[in-house]
Amino acid sequence: MSGFEALWARQVLQHPWLAVLIPLGLAAWLTAGMGQLAFDTSYRAYFSEDNPELLAFERIENTYVKDDNVMLVLAPADGNVFTRDTLSAIEKLTEDAWQTPFSNRVDSITNFQFTEAEADDLTVRDMVSDALSLDADALQSVRNNVMAEPSLVGRLISARGDVTAVNITVQLAPDVRADATQKIMAFVRNAAQELETAHPGLKVYITGMVPFDQVFLESSVYDTTVLFPIALGLMTVCLALLVGGFFGTLTTLLIMFMSIAAAMGAGGHLGFPLTGTSSGIPIIVLTVAVANAVHVLVTFSHGLHDGQDKRAAMGESLRVNLQPVTLASATTAIGFLTMNFSEVPPFAHLGTQVAVGVVVSYLLTVTFLPVLMVLMPAGAGKKKRDEDRLMAGLAETVLTHRKRLLPALLLLVVAAMANLPRNEINDTFLYYFDESLSFRQSTDFMLERLTGIDFINYSGGAGSSGGIAAPAFLADVDKFSDWLRLQPEVRHVDSVAHVMKRLNRNMHGDDPAFYKLPQDRDLAAQYLLLYEMSLPYGLDLNNQIDVDKSQTKITATLETLSSQEMIDFNQRTLTWARANLPAFQEIESAGVSLMFAYIGQRNNYSMLFGTVLALVLISGVMMLALRSLKIGLVSLLPNLAPAGVAFGIWGMTVGKVGMSLSVVAGMTFGIVVDDSVHFLSKYLRARRENGLNAEQAVRYAFRTVGRALLVTSVVLVLGFSVVATSNFTLNSDMGLMTTLIISIALATAFLMLPPLLVRVDHDDAAKASARERLPD
Repeated sequence: MSGFEALWARQVLQHPWLAVLIPLGLAAWLTAGMGQLAFDTSYRAYFSEDNPELLAFERIENTYVKDDNVMLVLAPADGNVFTRDTLSAIEKLTEDAWQTPFSNRVDSITNFQFTEAEADDLTVRDMVSDALSLDADALQSVRNNVMAEPSLVGRLISARGDVTAVNITVQLAPDVRADATQKIMAFVRNAAQELETAHPGLKVYITGMVPFDQVFLESSVYDTTVLFPIALGLMTVCLALLVGGFFGTLTTLLIMFMSIAAAMGAGGHLGFPLTGTSSGIPIIVLTVAVANAVHVLVTFSHGLHDGQDKRAAMGESLRVNLQPVTLASATTAIGFLTMNFSEVPPFAHLGTQVAVGVVVSYLLTVTFLPVLMVLMPAGAGKKKRDEDRLMAGLAETVLTHRKRLLPALLLLVVAAMANLPRNEINDTFLYYFDESLSFRQSTDFMLERLTGIDFINYSGGAGSSGGIAAPAFLADVDKFSDWLRLQPEVRHVDSVAHVMKRLNRNMHGDDPAFYKLPQDRDLAAQYLLLYEMSLPYGLDLNNQIDVDKSQTKITATLETLSSQEMIDFNQRTLTWARANLPAFQEIESAGVSLMFAYIGQRNNYSMLFGTVLALVLISGVMMLALRSLKIGLVSLLPNLAPAGVAFGIWGMTVGKVGMSLSVVAGMTFGIVVDDSVHFLSKYLRARRENGLNAEQAVRYAFRTVGRALLVTSVVLVLGFSVVATSNFTLNSDMGLMTTLIISIALATAFLMLPPLLVRVDHDDAAKASARERLPD
């Protein structure tokens, strides 16, 4: 036996003030960092500053108008947009939308700049003016003009004319983005409500990139204000029922709160923002912080029952639990720290902060908790006879049927893991949010009735100032636009080629035969200049053409695609463009959904490395701590099987592994190891200190740690089950998969590990009887 555990117990109990003040001081210093926390509601928080797709996105944004927007989708009850009442509502909303905070452009079918020829002049006007005064013929004319405009159909008006949209483009600086999002959403929600009140037959749906940012914040607030109290209540009830004792439950709750505060404060010290993902940190820390305290309290309770006084019972509890608790905390922290290999900053931040919470909870468990439990009143301890009989019965059942149980379990593991290839590494960023959220409902309605939310911008350069007017370059823009429209993934294409065709037709007396590109560069440049001079403020072409008129942007609005489908489409498009557009000096692509697609793909591969590293480190730590290569190797199977089986089940039932699940294997490996660490620690203590044979050591492990393992696993399952109810899918999928893995881990610790130990670690009876047996 190592004397360090006994020395630690003695020093903690002999110097209680020192033992309490040092960890409390550390926790207090970490907690002070909470004052530096700030929300970052932007989807950009999920990308590092050097992310290549983000850099490309910003280059295109800096060249043209930014793509941050709010889309107000209007659906009249009569299914006809082209009525006086509905058009007047659109006209009013379009006018009011210019007052949206941070807005710099508003587009709708009513303020679309309609062009027509008058003699030798070009007339540019709003598509609709004073809608309430329009007669039947004028309404029909508006309908004909709108439905004939490729820039509108499939973007701001549905093909059936039953749904339309008002698109508000906003300009947001990074340092004011969170506050700006709140102001924008407050304004547009009020405007939508007022419009629905004034026009009872009109329904307004709100979607776009700014609402996408907002839903990150709202999901975070929901997780913090609703799910966290639920998790806390479950933890408290669970502790009170399964561990027992008012002061033990109270002390454990104090440790949990201090660990959560320290974890969150560590984020403030490190400059981490609060995101939708970080809202899961309190619940996760709350859950994993319980485990250490439970083991110490259960052994303490056993000591009290056996007649020891509080000091002796706590000293023995620390002596027998210090090594496994230290090892379990270390492996859990290592597992969460591997999340730093993630390409997604919020996941890395979560891993670091939870690891801090785990370390703080460990320090408090081996210092603060023992001192308080010794100082507080405590009874003689109540024997959990039913639970002891349960553990004893389970031990006998496992040992009796071990020869059949082990191969059967191995067969089940292999059968489940055979479904691992069914998992497709994929993601769809729209589905990050549950269908119960208004953003998701509005976006689904828009996808079904009007247009898509996924888009990719393709920016091409002509190589010289004013070069976009060159006939060869315009021809390539038109060729590219036509090719994109033929792709099955594309719902709408917006490019300057259509504008040039329309202007050429206008300047030839609106003759349909001249709906084609001008063939003279100077003439095309003159058309463009004349048109831009006629446009009102805020509705110019800077969303399609750069200031120097050397580059243009073609926007492809897409069907809802998975990440792999989007990457394949983008690569296919760039390959075609570079091979077939000789006038393009350069071309690059960017889009929010494209950014998420690429980062999800890279994150999966980087976390694969992180998971392997976690496996190597944790396995090495276990072998060193347990001082047995053989036992360390034996533990690998029950440690690795839970994740393999869980992902196999996921492959059979869901089949898609996205960003959130890519971090689960490494994260949970450290948690899963806790079961085997505590079981093996008690098993080896029985073998080494008491000379028990393998079967007797298994019985001893079940008797001394079985209940604690059951309690901690139930607590973990309950905690992560709460996370699984989050309406933010990145959190809910992680919670669901972790719940599944932990449940399987408990089963493998109880049903697979003991038969393995008996089979591998048997020895002769002489050695087994060399030492005194423990009393029953």
